[in-house]
Amino acid sequence: MSNQVSRRDFMKNSSGAVLLGTVVLTGADKAFTQSKQSSEKGTVIDLTLCDGCSAKDTPACVLACRTKNQDKFPQVDREKLQPYWPQKTYEDWSNKQEVTNRLTPYNWTFVDKLEVEYNGETEKVFVPRRCMHCDNPTCGGICPFSAIKKDENGAVVINDEQCMGGAKCRDVCPWDIPQRQAGVGLYMKLAPEYLGGGVMYKCDLCVDLLKEGKEPACVTACPKGAISFGTKQEMKEFAYSRAKEVSGFVYGDKENGGTSTFYVSKVPFESINNAIKKKKQETNDLKPVLPGMEVGIENKLDSLSGMAISAVIAPIAGIAAAGFTAYNKPKGNKGHDEE
Repeated sequence: MSNQVSRRDFMKNSSGAVLLGTVVLTGADKAFTQSKQSSEKGTVIDLTLCDGCSAKDTPACVLACRTKNQDKFPQVDREKLQPYWPQKTYEDWSNKQEVTNRLTPYNWTFVDKLEVEYNGETEKVFVPRRCMHCDNPTCGGICPFSAIKKDENGAVVINDEQCMGGAKCRDVCPWDIPQRQAGVGLYMKLAPEYLGGGVMYKCDLCVDLLKEGKEPACVTACPKGAISFGTKQEMKEFAYSRAKEVSGFVYGDKENGGTSTFYVSKVPFESINNAIKKKKQETNDLKPVLPGMEVGIENKLDSLSGMAISAVIAPIAGIAAAGFTAYNKPKGNKGHDEE
């Protein structure tokens, strides 16, 4: 059986999908909020315990994540890399796979090492960063290709076989988490000169391990026990209990409408966010992607502009969903029509 699809088939199967697209996006919030809260998992990242594995070349959580997910990393034929219209550039990390000081398609978690000023003193703070796994993910709500889903364990997962690399998910993520790799994915088989930009990659909370009743790799690897894992409700309660114990603060409970990742810190997250901003300015030559920690940041899809964007791309989602179905439907011999 051939797994190819002709442009004629793609358009034929997509032509009636505008309504489907509207349903996909307008129903996204309901689908996410109807997840079974009791089964969703969460984590607590205790910044009072994390030392960034300073004695190691690579933090243990980062190394564990890379080792666990290396088979999922994009495999790129660099000779086929090219911009897609109307872009003149593309995002390629295939020759920088060793980078561990920021998020990339080959590095789904990193530890941000900060100098935080608070109460007239400077304190070193190490902040592990990766996907927050939001309660109502903006990335899933805005994806034109319906490639991002929240599973029964609360993990927000990108389907790399359906993603076209449009990067809308990164645009609406408060922390710019998903990262794009060109030259891979479905668009390469359909119309590489006109569609998508690759595939978006990020932490999936080791969703395969969760289904086996196991903990994410970063949790089991942490030598300081700085990352805790359990049900989301347990982790939320633990975060506030721990914050009270250290006279500290919690981040992640309210941000972006709520997440299943809770940070605990002795210093206010406003100060941590200021330190990140300062670091961005100081390291402008390298232009690293350093996710901020803005306190109380709102979910963009809750705003009128966010809903307007969602409505605009709804037809695209329908066409993409139908086209994806057409692509995966077994084809007979198409002769000279097949492209």
